[in-house]
Amino acid sequence: MARDITLGQYIPGHSLIHRMDPRVKIALTFVFIIFIFVASNFEGLLIMVALMFAILLLSGVPLKQYFKSLKAILFIVLFTGVLNLFYGSGHVIWQWRFMQVTDGGICNALFVSIRIVSLILYSSVLTFTTSPTDLTDALERIMKPLKALHVKVHEIAMMMTIALRFVPTLLEETDKIMNAQKARGADLESGGVTQRIHAMIPILIPLFVSSFRRAYDLAMAMECRCYHGGEGRTKMKQLHMTNLDSAAIACTAVFCAAVIFCAAKFPAALHELR
Repeated sequence: MARDITLGQYIPGHSLIHRMDPRVKIALTFVFIIFIFVASNFEGLLIMVALMFAILLLSGVPLKQYFKSLKAILFIVLFTGVLNLFYGSGHVIWQWRFMQVTDGGICNALFVSIRIVSLILYSSVLTFTTSPTDLTDALERIMKPLKALHVKVHEIAMMMTIALRFVPTLLEETDKIMNAQKARGADLESGGVTQRIHAMIPILIPLFVSSFRRAYDLAMAMECRCYHGGEGRTKMKQLHMTNLDSAAIACTAVFCAAVIFCAAKFPAALHELR
């Protein structure tokens, strides 16, 4: 299990994506998420998928790392795809009582599955190529206007980054506890749903205890280093946009314009999918 942990991991590198301003990467991630839903037909979706694969290659991160990130949501993708098989009109391919699979349902299943996979892969680029420190600074800079409303921007950004950073740690801790319980003779894989839930209790209790202990140790370490929030703190590394960021924004704008063009030019595809 620990070998397949990818959420929240940072993979150091010197690729083009690594060198981009983290604020730009966060903003472009939100743009991609929006336009993956704006893409209402296969033409527009293909454009966003092409952009995604280009970014995956430019990130310099091995593709197997991205495919590992899909393991956690593989069941969700399959379950959602199967459900969408039964929604859609068109030629009936298979029917049993009130359930039927049509060619429109198959298009729906493929469309939704590709959309979910694209969201996960593109979101993984942000965490794989951005260090937790840069991510915290970028979130704080983006939310800086909220300070006028007396929102503690620095603390919120710090909590979000720490939570993301400790996801792999907690998953690894869960793996260790499960192995320890199995070594003591615990049966975690057989029996019905009720028995499996009952078998998880010896895992959840040590995990909660370990989580609170880690949080306490982290709080003590921050206090010992005189951390009292973001007021008056300076940045060792200043964030600056470069020509690379401008080129990334321009390239993304071209792809987004192409998606909008496809949505307007091929409305029939949108009608068929719905």
